[in-house]
Amino acid sequence: MLGEAIVVGAGFSGAVSARLLAESGRKVLVLERLNHIGGHCYDYRNEYGITVHQYGPHIFHTCEKTAWDFLIQFSPFHYYQHRVLSYAQGNYYPFPINLDTLNQVFGIQLNVNEVEDFLQSEINRCTNDSSINNFETAVISQMGKHLYELFFKNYTIKQWEKDPKKLSAQLAKRIPIRKNRDNRYFSDPYQGIPVRGYTELIKQILNHPKISIMTNTDYFSVRERFSPSLTVYTGELDRYFNYQYGKLEYRSLDLEFRHFDKDYYQQVATVNYPNDYDWTRITEFKHFLNEQSDKTTVCFEYPKAVGEPYYVVMDEENTKKREQYMADVEKLENDGSHLFIGRLAEYQYYNMDQAILKAIQKTEGWLKLFES
Repeated sequence: MLGEAIVVGAGFSGAVSARLLAESGRKVLVLERLNHIGGHCYDYRNEYGITVHQYGPHIFHTCEKTAWDFLIQFSPFHYYQHRVLSYAQGNYYPFPINLDTLNQVFGIQLNVNEVEDFLQSEINRCTNDSSINNFETAVISQMGKHLYELFFKNYTIKQWEKDPKKLSAQLAKRIPIRKNRDNRYFSDPYQGIPVRGYTELIKQILNHPKISIMTNTDYFSVRERFSPSLTVYTGELDRYFNYQYGKLEYRSLDLEFRHFDKDYYQQVATVNYPNDYDWTRITEFKHFLNEQSDKTTVCFEYPKAVGEPYYVVMDEENTKKREQYMADVEKLENDGSHLFIGRLAEYQYYNMDQAILKAIQKTEGWLKLFES
């Protein structure tokens, strides 16, 4: 007889794993700490007919057809292409950095064939010690000091409340530089927003006769009541092990939602504020699904240290702790009793598609090894 499974968390990681387990014939109980499914992708339609992302903006994008094909089984998508501006020195610049950004910042007229040499000349101006590997040196090595200080240095300090020299160079891998005029924030071939929202999408993923869901339920308060054959955990890594190796650091956000009596507040969905004001960015939700309303809703993001965990902090101290916790995770996963999946449970910065792919990979791998 197939054993039952407990899935801790009803975000993408938990929902995808629960669905695959249910389709294999197992009964699955999903336990969610929040009072809703969807995790940090939870959204809702407000009184102005605008779909609001309660925990900040989420734009699905991927180059992995596997992730895209999985999701479109459960919802049609609006083929939205995300565009961002960065407000600096009193101007709005296309972001990420592309040909037009460079021409606007430096007051020049480069063409696409000149971008690489120009960036290299900016890099050559710096006395960057190549033996030092951190976020700051990694970014400067891609674009030089002027662009780093204009767009990244102060934004990073606001976001993480840390000297950029203390942060991992891995964070810099998320920074694209375009050598053409492509002004999309993402260049992946599959991009969009679920037409009926992320909450409805995840609801459909969880819509299976073998899946039961309990919201407002803290796994750690009820775990002793269950003896599952498999526990899929998507919560904070350190909490699962009762902080045995010390607390891991997570960054949170204060999200301030404001409403305005106008068609649009800003010309694109998201505007970054690297240097001015206390917020890091403003997002206007109407752009995502092209919703029509005579009012608009925007979200101001203020980073903070304590609160709902959104981001892992990739510095040396947290990386060392993560390695200790992940050694224990490996033991539990090797005996087939547990899977740890997702940004919080693996203490890894995943985009949505990466979390979905990881859930597919780990769950299907478990089924092949331990299916009875």
